[in-house]
Amino acid sequence: MKVNEAEFTDDLFEEAGQQFKEKKKSGRPSSSFWRDSWIRLRKNNGAFIGLILIIAMILLAIFGPMMNSYGFDDQDLTRANLPPKVPVLENIPFLGMNGVDIRGMDQYEAKGVTDYYWFGTDELGRDLWTRIWQGTRISLYIAFLAATLDLIIGVAYGSISAYYGGRVDNVMQRIIEVLMGVPNLIVVILLILVLKPGIVSITLAMVITGWVNMARIVRGQVLKLKGQEFVLASRTLGAKDQRLIWGHLIPNSLGPIIITTMFTIPTAIFTEAFLSFIGLGLQPPIASLGTIVNDGFKMLRIYPHMLLFSSVIISLIMISFNLLGDGLRDSFDPKMKK
Repeated sequence: MKVNEAEFTDDLFEEAGQQFKEKKKSGRPSSSFWRDSWIRLRKNNGAFIGLILIIAMILLAIFGPMMNSYGFDDQDLTRANLPPKVPVLENIPFLGMNGVDIRGMDQYEAKGVTDYYWFGTDELGRDLWTRIWQGTRISLYIAFLAATLDLIIGVAYGSISAYYGGRVDNVMQRIIEVLMGVPNLIVVILLILVLKPGIVSITLAMVITGWVNMARIVRGQVLKLKGQEFVLASRTLGAKDQRLIWGHLIPNSLGPIIITTMFTIPTAIFTEAFLSFIGLGLQPPIASLGTIVNDGFKMLRIYPHMLLFSSVIISLIMISFNLLGDGLRDSFDPKMKK
């Protein structure tokens, strides 16, 4: 069939190009996986509240100890065991922020103290506001450090095991099975007993078996992805193993990796608090949420404020991370939403 070249004029191409530009301009902006995930996360009220609480806790852990002039280990027995007292809130009796203890006595007036201690003081006269936020800083530091090490070791171990498969995978998975067969708490306690209790020893103790869950999740994701077309195409074009693992397989597994990390952080915080509570964690004068809870538990019946605030903060941190982890799971994979 003969085509008449006169029918194809420049005006036709200009008109088509203009229509395409107008359509592209009027259409909604192009989306991406991360943008869609963020939109779904914002619509999840629980996860968004958890995210806000986490940010607030981190900011208070950073700046909270700087909000007054007391050090976390400053002792003064003349101000020991003071209940919490907060300006303005002291005029609302049922809040318990007026410096009156459970016996109905105003301890500030009895001891001649004119300063305000927002969370009260402990048996050595140390300001609990400063100690609690300093302890939150230490606990979050240990948790994020342990989660980062779990992330690095678990991702590397799981991806190598799944990618090479065969005998390599069999040997590496048998090692994981051995580690999973030993109770995690026993390993942690034994290592801390061998090493001197401290931030490094607690972190190492949690990392010894903490990366196993991450490794198994990454292994499952890589096994699912390594046979897909984009990986085969990259291998055909000459991509090396390192490029395939870190350039294609790991980026496409970021959703489950981030979710697992979010659940690892509250677990690490709870483990540190438990070890400090039983006396195997951080030692005085270093403050952590676990050591503060341990100190407050001894005086619970007489001075409940020593245990109340630290317990509430631990609970808020763990609930927030779990809410955020659930929200991220639903955001990255809507099919998993119940």
